[in-house]
Amino acid sequence: MSGLAAAIRVGMYGKSVLLLERHTVAGGLNSYYKIGKYTFDVGLHAVTNYVEKGVKGTPLTKIFRQLRIDRDSFGLCPQTQSRISFPETNLLFSNDFDQLRQSIADRFPNEVHNFDKFTVLAKTNKEYSKASARGEIQSFFNDPLLMEMLLCPLLYYGSATENDMEFGQFLILFNSIFLEGFARPYEGIKPIINSLLKRAKEVGVERKMGLGVKKLGTESNRVAEIVLDNGSIVTADQILSSIGAPETQRLIHDSDRCRKSEENIGKLAFIESIAVLDQPPLDLGFEDTIVFFNRSHQVKYERPNDLVDYRSGIICSPNHYDYGDRSLKENIIRVTAQASEPMWRALSPEDYQKQKQLAFDRLLETAASVTPNTSVEKLKTSVKFRDVFSPTTVTRFTGRIGGAIYGAPIKSSDGRTEIENLFICGTDQGYLGIIGSMISGIAMANAHVLSAAS
Repeated sequence: MSGLAAAIRVGMYGKSVLLLERHTVAGGLNSYYKIGKYTFDVGLHAVTNYVEKGVKGTPLTKIFRQLRIDRDSFGLCPQTQSRISFPETNLLFSNDFDQLRQSIADRFPNEVHNFDKFTVLAKTNKEYSKASARGEIQSFFNDPLLMEMLLCPLLYYGSATENDMEFGQFLILFNSIFLEGFARPYEGIKPIINSLLKRAKEVGVERKMGLGVKKLGTESNRVAEIVLDNGSIVTADQILSSIGAPETQRLIHDSDRCRKSEENIGKLAFIESIAVLDQPPLDLGFEDTIVFFNRSHQVKYERPNDLVDYRSGIICSPNHYDYGDRSLKENIIRVTAQASEPMWRALSPEDYQKQKQLAFDRLLETAASVTPNTSVEKLKTSVKFRDVFSPTTVTRFTGRIGGAIYGAPIKSSDGRTEIENLFICGTDQGYLGIIGSMISGIAMANAHVLSAAS
């Protein structure tokens, strides 16, 4: 998404742009795939930062303005209601921020005033802080359970650091998830990708699919040549890389840079099961758009010591968005949990398939256990199609080392690398998710390509 947005932004100003994608489908970490008659989104639980038409000064509005794309082409439909589920209690939230505030007032009445003060900070803060989010929010709240419940969805929707995140990132995600909100196109991620591809073509971007970069040749601390997978060589004044910081470092065949890339590989990876059901999720007890669940009083957001950590995760039903008078053709439940990429990578092909099936069953059981009035037996018998993707699936199709969806722990906030004309955009620049990635592409194109040419 960041590469597409950057290419469009630069192409709008008449610059020559070559956009390379090693995969045969656009979208990167937010794409789609087909199995038989089914089309599944990759990673799309929700598009964050949703605001209604007419709301100005938000990331979503900025994308449409900076790329000159019609908002309606994304086809965004808002969530109904989501939930943060802990053993002790639940917090409900939606795109109406007052619902979260009221839910906190009902369950943590002594913290409402503190929550209001924190909300003011989140709305008005302009300085990015690299301090620990856990450390900073302790100065606002007294109840550790509320702190854990607020942390849980933000960790799962954007942290590349085990058990914590930078406070600046916490505030960004607090705004994008709670103060703004969730949405989803009726047809999944495809309308967003197609809208970007159409716009890229309109502004003259040259795009090559199924062709990646094999090596970056440097001279005098600049990229002098770009060696492609097919052996051909191209040159460019500026290069924006959206493949990740350590992945980009590996393209420069230099032992010191390869060592540095190893030190900044993310440890956090996920497994996700997708169940197509023979009846609506609501009939099986699933009422929420998204559930962030944690089965202990403290979130353990870290690489597990087993293949999968079933103690916390995400349950998503794409059916529970407001599609107006339409309903999805298929009934789907997606369950996501933390997984150990090294352990999945070490499995034999036979064991890998066996463990995927076991993980699917366990994830379904977990989803039922944290959803009131849901029978695991009834849920299992309603499954008519299943699929699972593991951390190694992510690496195979996106090139992300270790299956690290949120990338490297150390971000390049200004997009710069040690190479003068090579810049990072996307996840490892620091903006996350579908909207964040596009904002990153726009910002890095403005800062390092358009400003350099002006």
